[in-house]
Formats: sequence, C-alpha cells, structure tokens
Amino acid sequence: HNSGTLPLPSVALSSCLAETIHCDLQPVDPERGEVTYTTSQVSEGCVAKVPNAILEVHVLFLKFSREVSQLELTVQASKQNGSRPQEVLLVLSTDKNVFLQLQALGIPLHLASVSVLPPVPGSELPGVNTTQLPPFTSKSQILDWAAAQAPITTAAELDDPHSILLRLGQGEARGLAQGHSAAQESPSYCLPEARRDMGRTLEWQPQAPALVRGCRLEGVAGHKEAHILRVLPGSSAGPRTVTVKVELSCASGDPDAVLILQGPPYVSWLIDANHNVQIWTTGEYSFKIFPEKNIRGFVLPDTPQGLLGEARMLNASVIASFVELPLASVVSLRAPSCGGGLPTSPAPVQTTPPKDTCSPELLMSLLQPKCANDVMTLVLKKDLVAALKCTITSLTFGDPSCQAEDSNDQLVLRSTYSTCGMQVTAHVISNEVVVNFPSSSSPQQKKVQCVDMESLSFQLGLYLSPNFLQASSTIELGQQGFVQVSMSPSVPEFELQLDSCHLDLGPEGDTVELIQGRVAKSSCVNMLSPSPNGDLRFSFLLRVYMVPTPMTGTLSCTIALRPRTWSQDVHRTVSMRLNVISPDLSGCTGKGLLLPAVLGLTFGAFLIGALLTAALWYIYLHTRPPSKREPVVAVAAPASSESSSTNHSIGSTQSTPCSTSSMA
Repeated sequence: HNSGTLPLPSVALSSCLAETIHCDLQPVDPERGEVTYTTSQVSEGCVAKVPNAILEVHVLFLKFSREVSQLELTVQASKQNGSRPQEVLLVLSTDKNVFLQLQALGIPLHLASVSVLPPVPGSELPGVNTTQLPPFTSKSQILDWAAAQAPITTAAELDDPHSILLRLGQGEARGLAQGHSAAQESPSYCLPEARRDMGRTLEWQPQAPALVRGCRLEGVAGHKEAHILRVLPGSSAGPRTVTVKVELSCASGDPDAVLILQGPPYVSWLIDANHNVQIWTTGEYSFKIFPEKNIRGFVLPDTPQGLLGEARMLNASVIASFVELPLASVVSLRAPSCGGGLPTSPAPVQTTPPKDTCSPELLMSLLQPKCANDVMTLVLKKDLVAALKCTITSLTFGDPSCQAEDSNDQLVLRSTYSTCGMQVTAHVISNEVVVNFPSSSSPQQKKVQCVDMESLSFQLGLYLSPNFLQASSTIELGQQGFVQVSMSPSVPEFELQLDSCHLDLGPEGDTVELIQGRVAKSSCVNMLSPSPNGDLRFSFLLRVYMVPTPMTGTLSCTIALRPRTWSQDVHRTVSMRLNVISPDLSGCTGKGLLLPAVLGLTFGAFLIGALLTAALWYIYLHTRPPSKREPVVAVAAPASSESSSTNHSIGSTQSTPCSTSSMA
C-alpha cells in the first residue's frame, strides 16, 4: 500500500537554508530516471463557446524538430445528453512531415491537413474524409480558411507533440478553461493567446521526456534519495489536481526515498506509487487507493536551491531526479531507486537511440502508387528517406530488372501495365515493390494496387419520385428530389460511399450543403437504402422561398471508392446541371409553362371576370325595386346562359391536376 511518512519537524528549516547547498545539478542518464508528462498548456491557443454549431471546427498548428515524426491523435466525443457527435472539421497544419495515427471512433470527422503523410500501416481510419489544404503561408490564412467553414471552437499551437487528446463538446471546453475573465475571452470567438491553458479540452504529451537532472549532496551520509518535482505556474489559476505516478524499480523492499512535490497554491496532488516513500508537498495530497482522504502539505520554497535545501534537511544524500515542468495533469516518474545513488563513473552514452534508427515499416508506408494513362508510378523523396535515418540500396518492382530512376531529389519507379510483372484484372492493377536495406539481409516487400479509374464511369441522376424510374433535370422549389449515384460496371471488389454532396444555386444564390462527412447535413436530407445494384441514394427537399429565386443549379457529389482488399480510397466528383422552377409557374407535368400558355390563362381569367360581372349586373337589375326604367331582357338572357357556362368552366378548372399540383 502507498502511505505518506510524516516528515521531520520544520523548525530546522532556517538553519538549513542558511547554509550554501553544494549540489551541481547535471543531466541524468535516461536509464537512471525518466519523467514524462501530459499537459494542457500550449504555446498559443484559445477555446470558444459556439452555440448551436452544426460543424465544430478545431485548428492545430504543430511544430516539430525532426523532419519526419509520428503523432498519435485521439478525438473523443462528449457523452453529455447522450447525443451523437456532431460533425467535426479538424484542421492540421505542420511544418514538417508527420505520420498520423488517428482515433475518432463514431465521430463524423473531416480532416483538412498540410504535410501529413499517409497513416502508419494498420492505423488507417475508414470513414474520415480528407482534404489537402492549399499552400498557405501564414497561420492567419489557415484560421481565415477554417473560420469560413464555421466559427472556430478551439485553436492551439504545440511544439513537438507525441500524442494529443482532443475532447469535443462546448460545455466541457467552456467549463474547464479556467482562470480567464469574461473580458479576456469572447464567448463565441476564438482569439489565440500566448501560453494558454486549454483545460480538459486539449491535453498533449511532448515527444521528448522532461529534462531530468541529479547530483550528490555534499556532507550527507547514508543512501537516502530524493525525487524533486517542481510544477511551474500556468496561465490558469483554477484548482488543479496533478496525478503523479511513481514507479521505482526496487526488488529489495521499499526504497529509502523521499518524494518532494512543489507547485502553485492552487495545485493538489494525487499520488500513485508502487512503493512506500516519504511524501513532502505543497498544497494537499491524497493517494490513489484513498482518493477521498486529503492530507495537508507544507509551504515549500519555490526555487531550485530552496528545494535542494529541503532534501538535505530530510537527510537525502542524493538528488536522484530534479525536474521542472509546466502545469501538467499527469506526471510519470520511472527510476531505479534502491539506495544505490548516482553512478560514480560517467553515464553510458547510447550510440543510437531507438527512435533514431531506421523504421522499414514507415519507409514502406511512403510508397503509395498512382495510376494514370496505363502507367503505375511510385515516388520516394530522398529527404524523407534521410529523415527516417534509412539507407536503401535498391527500389524495384517484383521484376528486379525494373529499377527506380534517380531523379535529383527523388527516386521514381514506374512501369506500364504490360511490363515489370504487372497483374491486370478488369479494374485493378497490382504489383510488388521490393526495397533492399544494407543493414538487413532480407529485403522489404509490399504489395501495391491501383484502381483503373479509366475503366469505370460514374453517373448522377435526379428523380422526382422514390421509385427512381424516370430521371429529370428539373426540380421545383418546395419539391422533394431523389438522387442516385451509380458506377458502371458494378464491381463487387469496391464499396461506394458518398463523402459529400451540395447544390450550388449560382453566384447570387446559396450553396445548399446536403451531405458532409458521409452524414446528412440537415433534417431536409434523408439517406436512403442503396438500390439492389448497390447504387447510393438520398433525398432532399428544397426551400419554397429563396431570394433571389434561382433558375439553375449544379448538383455535385464526391464519391469515395474503397477497395475491399486494401485501404487506399480513390475519390471522384460527379456533377449535373439542374433547372429550378418556382411553384407559382408549375404546370401539370412539373415543367415551366411557356409564355403563350401564361398569356392564354391571363386572357381566360379576364374573360371569366367580365362574364361574372355581367351576371351580377343582370341579377341586380332583376332584384332591385321597380322603377320607371325597364331592364333590357334581350341582353340579359345570353348573359345568363354564358354565366351558366362560366360556372361549369370554373368547376372544371379546380379539379385539374395543375391546380392540385400547385396547391400541394
């Protein structure tokens, strides 16, 4: 069990600090101590509350010190109200090349990125719609582009992240970004600030562990070790709990060690240790096995020299680890602490750190084929090979005689479909790529495949009834349209998916988003079951009133063609022109009326009105009190006859499908 040993009385504090502490802090060999941490502090960032957002936008600016890095990015949905995650746009901007390992289970995610390489093999995420951003030159351009899609919820700049956890949900984001007054943060606008605390909205772990230093305290006997962790104040002053995980590798019972934790007044500690150690902290602390039992700490110096004095006062002879960190949420300390002290000889130097050795798997993942005009091409950039610390001796197809050409800064491997051992089926071209490494006796092999898009055609059809029998190029405002996207010939090896669809109503009209991130954009859009042939279907309803009233539109859909045997999607956009008519000019067939028909109806309405006026005049003359002037019967009789005819005409007009259609 973990327990805190009661520390020594603090009356000796003044006499200890009066002495000069001789302890030269030097970096510790990573094998003798490593500290990793998770923090929500970013070099620049903001969190905004965007009410009723249909699209939640998050922007990450990532800076890396290495040419090629790996990044684990997890997007979690808020569980509040049990509602499904709303649509999310994640904008990633990196200054170096990054292999992205993305987890976003059950979230309709659209990824827009710069300099993000294909995912690490085995980590591909199906269903994520990816867009390559234009070559923006500044952060403001990227923020402007993102804000044009929807108001930005979060933006953050991170230096050398290893992993990032992004939590969705504005309620969480707003409630946990503490320490900022309303004047500092607009409730609906994200304005990046320096050294921002993102709260629980965003937490991340740096690539490199924290700098661990150590030294031997002069004039102190024994083998007691001190581990000092100093958490620096952050921009947020709200109450914080820092979880400290202490893993001391000691097989011979509990080590003789003290854990000194110093932080700002608003920080408390939750300690998770695998050995009994003496605890000496600021604020309050508790143990993971008894989290509800808080123990009051002490007032400790907030300088390195003062903390070294505390360790000496506690009879520590060795500072096994001294670490200064930004305000963190989780800190992990791993060290072999059995009273052995610091090694007397210089620490062994690792000649080749594991992270700097060549990773053939990452290199092979760079090889993504492109097929066009009966030629398969693979390009491998030399600077990426060098950044991965790799050396290759050859790059060939399965036929070793087909070698890559050395083209200045890149290696280019290409072949027609009829040579180099290409395997060609009706719609798929496949081969094998072989890479030889001097450090490995066996070469690396990878199967590469392309879709022959030139052998496939895609159709987009609009129908006015759910039976999808008769295609139309005209739709009426207020009318329901049924859309079908098909591919011919139908190929069982491929799965069709609708990435997005929109209706562009011209330069003066709106762009009506119908589908985004493979989900319906609004309640006016319904995803329908596929046809028996696997054609994709959905329906949408246009608003009745639009200003200005559109006359034409362009319906466009982006289709993802996913081969069932590998994970590289192929995207294709199909479009069709539509005529848009207003409901007040709709005819029996749903088409616009010609000008002669409109004039005929107008003249007919005028004639009916004149006859009705004559009939009413006749009735008036026959029902008014007697006078000296007699009515003219000869004129009234035909009017009465025509009135009867007119009434019949009106009745027949009301029963026609035109009026019914118009009323509907």
